[in-house]
Amino acid sequence: MKTLLKKMVKPLLMLAIVASATSCIDKDKNAAGSTPDAASTGEKIESAKDLKGLKIGYCTPSLDAPYYQALLTSIKETTEANGMEFLSADGQGDISKQIAACEDLITKGVDALLLNPKDPDALVEVTKVANKAGIPVFIIDSSINPAAEFVTTIQSNNLANGELAGEWAAKKFGTKKMTIALLSGNAGNPVGRTRKQGLLQGITEEQLRTLGYINLNVVTQAYTDWTYAGGQKAMEDVLVAHPDVNVVITESDVCVLGAIKAIAKAGKTKDILIVAGADGQKEAIKYIMDTDWYGCTAMNSPVQIGKNSVEAAIQYINGKRDFSKISFTAPLLITKENAAKYYNPKALF
Repeated sequence: MKTLLKKMVKPLLMLAIVASATSCIDKDKNAAGSTPDAASTGEKIESAKDLKGLKIGYCTPSLDAPYYQALLTSIKETTEANGMEFLSADGQGDISKQIAACEDLITKGVDALLLNPKDPDALVEVTKVANKAGIPVFIIDSSINPAAEFVTTIQSNNLANGELAGEWAAKKFGTKKMTIALLSGNAGNPVGRTRKQGLLQGITEEQLRTLGYINLNVVTQAYTDWTYAGGQKAMEDVLVAHPDVNVVITESDVCVLGAIKAIAKAGKTKDILIVAGADGQKEAIKYIMDTDWYGCTAMNSPVQIGKNSVEAAIQYINGKRDFSKISFTAPLLITKENAAKYYNPKALF
């Protein structure tokens, strides 16, 4: 355990300065951008150039989760509201298929390629092919190897969101020791890694500030493949191996929504607190409103990220080139105190 904790916590001090800086960036760029009501899909974006007939291509890693469906819908509606043609391709959860899907969009001559890469390394070459074809690439939601050729990355502030959730959890536990099971998406995913770092950093910083020492034990990390079924299976295994777990921290709501079935079946809903570093999914928000065991989540709005990505593409088409390499929507923690404000039962996500 000591080795695992050291590996997880070691980068956190180095990230403290980064976290502070990115929080400032968020407030400047998207002060209200992460709330569901901050922007609607289908929004008209200012453009000096006639956009009619231009093509926006979007390649998703998968459509097997509500988040991905909502993100695609946001991009589609914003694209079409601005007179452009929307073309999409689905990687179907397979890296080879996503590469082929991107190549198909490039062949079809899209004017901008919005890419949500399943793997940060495998899609690098695709960006270079697009660049040679004169097609600007925008990375959205996830991250990609810096060796890729892309204009900018647009995503939620995963580090800051994780910190907020972790800090909340530490305050909730007070002096009680946290015996933690960590539910992750998949190994090596850069977004998941950043959320995990934020969660652990938030917990440890708050404990050091208020207690003067770190009072936690991360007993296991399990992978869910970002699915309900994966979360349920992972949690079943966790509860067998570590029945003393009293908190589950997770990189995404989807990782733990399936796990709730396993927790309930084991009769442990009153014994385990759930803390999510993202996404603000409606099912999670409803649990936060109705129970005491789903403590918090953080907003990762697919509507806002979709809108921002199309807006960036339009800005590029209009001649803008001075993009920062990454831009964030504003961090936002959702707890029982504000959950009703962000709950929309009719939302896709």
